[in-house]
Amino acid sequence: MGFFDFLIEEIAIDLGTANTLIMHMDKVVVDSPSIVARDQLTGKIIAIGKEANTMLGKTHENIKTIRPLKDGVIADFDASEKMISILIRNIPALKKRWFLPALRMVICIPSGITGVEMRAVKESAERVNGKEVYLIHEPMAAAIGIGLEVMLPKGHMIVDIGGGTTEIAVIALGGIVCDKSIKIAGDVFSNDIIYYMRRQHNLYIGERTAEKIKIDVGSAIKDLQESPDKKSVHGRDLLTGKPKQVQVCHKEIAEALEKSISRVEDAIMEILSRTPPELAGDIYNTGIYMAGGGSMLRGLDKRVSRKTDLPVFIDEDPLRAVIRGTGMALKYRERYKNVLIR
Repeated sequence: MGFFDFLIEEIAIDLGTANTLIMHMDKVVVDSPSIVARDQLTGKIIAIGKEANTMLGKTHENIKTIRPLKDGVIADFDASEKMISILIRNIPALKKRWFLPALRMVICIPSGITGVEMRAVKESAERVNGKEVYLIHEPMAAAIGIGLEVMLPKGHMIVDIGGGTTEIAVIALGGIVCDKSIKIAGDVFSNDIIYYMRRQHNLYIGERTAEKIKIDVGSAIKDLQESPDKKSVHGRDLLTGKPKQVQVCHKEIAEALEKSISRVEDAIMEILSRTPPELAGDIYNTGIYMAGGGSMLRGLDKRVSRKTDLPVFIDEDPLRAVIRGTGMALKYRERYKNVLIR
C-alpha cells in the first residue's frame, strides 16, 4: 500500500449501451440510462441520464439525443467522456469534495472489443482523473457477480444479454476459454418490435414505446404458463397519419423476436461445439448461467434450455450482475489480478 492510497477513491463502472452503473464503497450509487442530450447550436451537453431519456423522441432540431455507446463500445468520444465525468461527480460521497480525487477504476468491456476500442475506454477514464485504470471482460464480471468460482479448474458457461451485445463465454481457471460477442441484444429486440408494429399494424412507434412493450408483454415463446395482459400501444397510423391505438399480446412479440432469438441460440450452440470435452462435462453438470437485462425476457430461459438440453439459471438481479462482479474484482484485486487488464 502506498502512502497516498487514502487519497485515492475506488470505483467500479459498468459502461453499458443502455445503462451505466457505478459502484462505490460496495454500493451501486449511480444507475443511469446511457443517453446524452446535446444542443446542436452550441455543442453543449444539456442533459444526461434520466433527464435526457425523457427527451428521447420528443426533441426539436436544435436538440439531439444521442447514445455515446454503441454495441458496448464508445461511439461518440466527446459525449461519453462528458457523461462519465458528470456521473462520477454525481456519486454522493464525491459531491461534497472541493475537487475530484484521484480514482482507481475497474471498467467492464465486451469480450469482442478491439485494441483501439479498449484504448478509447482507457483514455476516457484517464481524462476524468483515473490514475489507475483496469479493464475486465463483461462475461467474466457477470460470472463473478453471479457468485461462480471463476478461479477453479471448472468450466462455467455465461450468457450475458445487454443492450448492445450478447456475450457468451466458457470460463475456467480465471480465463475465457472460448467466447463469442454478437451484436444482437436488447436494442435489436426493440427494433424488431418497431418493425413488426409497422408491418403488422401499420403503426409507427418510437424507441421508448418499443422498450415498454418489450418489458410489459415481451416473450421468447408463445406457450407461457402465466401470460401477461394485452397492452395498449399508441403511435401514428402509417396510412392516415392520425394517432392510433392497437392492442398487442405476448404471442405477437414472440413472433416479432423469433429471428433474433434464434441467432442468439445459434451463437450459444456454436460456443458449446467449441468447448473442450472436459469443460463440456462440467457444463453438463452446472448448466448455463444468464445475466443482463435481456435475460429477463419471459420464457427465454425455457427456450435456451429446450435448444441445449441443459438447465438454465437466471441471476436474481440480472441487471446488476456485471456491476457486482466488477465491484468484487476491484475490492479483491489480488485474488482477481489475472482477470484484470491493465
